[in-house]
Amino acid sequence: MNDPLVLQNVHRTYKGEAAEVRVLRGVDLTLRSGEIVALVAPSGVGKSTLLHIAGLLDRPDEGAVLVDGKDAGNLPDAERTAVRRDTIGFVYQFHHLLGEFTALENVALPRMIAGGSRRDAEKRAVELLGAFGLGKRLRHLPGKLSGGEQQRVAIARALANQPRVLLADEPTGNLDVETAETVFAELVSRVRDLGVAALIATHNPELAARMDRTIRLRDGKIVEET
Repeated sequence: MNDPLVLQNVHRTYKGEAAEVRVLRGVDLTLRSGEIVALVAPSGVGKSTLLHIAGLLDRPDEGAVLVDGKDAGNLPDAERTAVRRDTIGFVYQFHHLLGEFTALENVALPRMIAGGSRRDAEKRAVELLGAFGLGKRLRHLPGKLSGGEQQRVAIARALANQPRVLLADEPTGNLDVETAETVFAELVSRVRDLGVAALIATHNPELAARMDRTIRLRDGKIVEET
């Protein structure tokens, strides 16, 4: 079986008014099924760019983005959208839930957009929300949930379509220490249970140390830590 996500010699340069900024300079990265990798990097060195390219939200100038062995980095937009929808889940620092929809509806929506029936989508949503301890909060709107509960809903939503890859950009960065610990533990447990390949950006060295390995961005390239 192919690895869920492989980046090969990925380059990305942004052209500003005064000069070009080379953000990624030959990034190579492989994520394996069931592996949780910490991405540690200060702001402004290309962390978000790397996640956006890995998640097919941006295109590399050079190099390949292999998703399940298929080069998806330069597919036409419609095909990229389909791969992203069916294979990749996203979690951001801010939950980005739809405020007019309940927790159940927020999690069910991606599966319905992918063509699943409402019944199937809601069944999956109930299972995921229950796994994150939100079984009694299904009908609550985001505004009636705590910050930690909102982020757990966002994680459940990212897993709704049973992705092969999960990309998370500071998923606990907006939470207090105790809540962040709870949410992170639940995230890791669920990712391992599902065998998802996860790349989680964090500034927290303690959280990074609990993942399978840590990578850093330095001078536009990946540096592995043991």
